[in-house]
Amino acid sequence: MTANEILTELEKYGDAQTKKTLMRHGAREPFFGVKVADLKKILKKTKKNHKLSLALYNTGNSDAMYLAGLMADEKQITAVQLTDWVEKAYWYYLSEFAVPWVAAETSFGFDLGLKWIESEKESITAAGWVTLAYYAAVNRDEDLNIDIYRQLLDRVEKDIHASQNRVRHTMNLFVITVGIAVKELTDHAKAAASKIGKVTVDMNGTACKVPSATEYIDNAIDKGQHGKKRKTARC
Repeated sequence: MTANEILTELEKYGDAQTKKTLMRHGAREPFFGVKVADLKKILKKTKKNHKLSLALYNTGNSDAMYLAGLMADEKQITAVQLTDWVEKAYWYYLSEFAVPWVAAETSFGFDLGLKWIESEKESITAAGWVTLAYYAAVNRDEDLNIDIYRQLLDRVEKDIHASQNRVRHTMNLFVITVGIAVKELTDHAKAAASKIGKVTVDMNGTACKVPSATEYIDNAIDKGQHGKKRKTARC
């Protein structure tokens, strides 16, 4: 399939109510309002396709850009290409899901995440924290730099309440994810979560809520998910 053929198919899957909901969350034209379940129907046809994913992302159509993230080949995409993607990720479905999920699955995801969290642009900083979170979730503990992750937890504890809006949200995700996925850092993450307390994020009038890091970590431990790694960051 070509990018144009996929855009035609995306238009057929467009749903007015989904489009209205996504616009309330930050999506803007051009896009059709395609449900993720329908995006995955197209993904079944294309599988991972590096060249096609780049073409789709460059359309600027939010549905196509999100699909590009699901379709991207983490073994072929480069840091330069992902940096271009994150700079074009104008709302959080792209900057906190599609792009960092791919970045986290690359061999260079950790370094890219560290670079992005130093950005002055809110969406890129947020993408960096998600990348680092999911990098920890998909890689073995013995392959992680535990000392740096410990320092990052300390940084979140110190800076989260003074950080930008979406950065607060992704910092909170970072604490939760590392606390669940990295056994050696669970106690450190729980201590940080306790000191952080309630995290306030402006959800732009939607019903979304900020999860309690302490509750999420404890629930994961109770369910036997403690220390379990994800096969992929993408879902």
